[in-house]
Amino acid sequence: MKPQTSAALRPRAAAQYVGFGLSTLWKRAKDDPTFPQPRKLSPRITAWMRDDLDAFLARQAGADNQVRGAQ
Repeated sequence: MKPQTSAALRPRAAAQYVGFGLSTLWKRAKDDPTFPQPRKLSPRITAWMRDDLDAFLARQAGADNQVRGAQ
């Protein structure tokens, strides 16, 4: 059985995946400690792992649900 690997998303695809603009993606990576960091696949290729982005989105959804439940 072959182990599953997370897909690597280039910046434009990663931004679209999480619903951000490209500049917001880079800003969140730089300034938000909860946002996944990109990985250097080669000297000229940077990508985000889809599993990391999925985990971030799940945490965000959980935080949103807690805020709604408190109201």
